[in-house]
Amino acid sequence: MTFKLSNQAVGALLMTLQKCLSEETDITELLKDWELENKDGELVVLNPPPVKRNTPAETLFDTNID
Repeated sequence: MTFKLSNQAVGALLMTLQKCLSEETDITELLKDWELENKDGELVVLNPPPVKRNTPAETLFDTNID
């Protein structure tokens, strides 16, 4: 049986890569910690890593409409 990565799993992979780059850690250890589940032939990551932003929330969402 073959599986594909779900959109969620691809996002989790990108988040994991971003976390490793920002923390200068080895990606293999974080990937080993993933818990995967098959949902309709696609793999889903049950425990994606949290990624912290260094940008203040006020600059992320500009609600001023001029």
